[in-house]
Amino acid sequence: MQEVKTAELTQLLHEWREGDQQALHRLVPLIYPELKRIAHAHLKREFGHKPLSTTELVSELYLRLATGNSPEWDSRTHFYSIAARLTRQILVDSAREQRAQKRGSGVQPVSLEEAKELAGGRSPDVLAIHEALSQLAQFDERKAQILELRYFGGLEAAQISAVLDLSESTIAREIRAAKAWLRSYLAQ
Repeated sequence: MQEVKTAELTQLLHEWREGDQQALHRLVPLIYPELKRIAHAHLKREFGHKPLSTTELVSELYLRLATGNSPEWDSRTHFYSIAARLTRQILVDSAREQRAQKRGSGVQPVSLEEAKELAGGRSPDVLAIHEALSQLAQFDERKAQILELRYFGGLEAAQISAVLDLSESTIAREIRAAKAWLRSYLAQ
């Protein structure tokens, strides 16, 4: 995203936070392509049945962003980290709904490519990733947050570094440690 767009986006996020609904309407064309890219990246890595289309996922994400209480956006990256958390919630809700509809016959995995790699070639579903991140957060909130930003937000180490105000080397180290823990957890 270009620098002018980044400044404009940050300004619109602040105006939206202050209650300017027109800012939200001007914001949508700026955020929609990135939200769609994030959603598409998750959904193209799915194996088996896709519970949501890219458009459905982005639409649900937009609805949750637009109808919820606007948090204190610090920056564009902070906004996308919140979008990552909401994406995770939407995918978890969808997977739970699928599981409920199947009445215990198991869900089709909604897998993330990197999570598959960590699980030794298996395809853990979004509920397994959600549970793993929840367990990790109980003893290391920062590592859980970093993995959430990476898997559900599609953020790279430099972007995560900006969100959490940590050095890229610290982020890289935390990702390695969190991946090792996740690999072990998912292997169980």
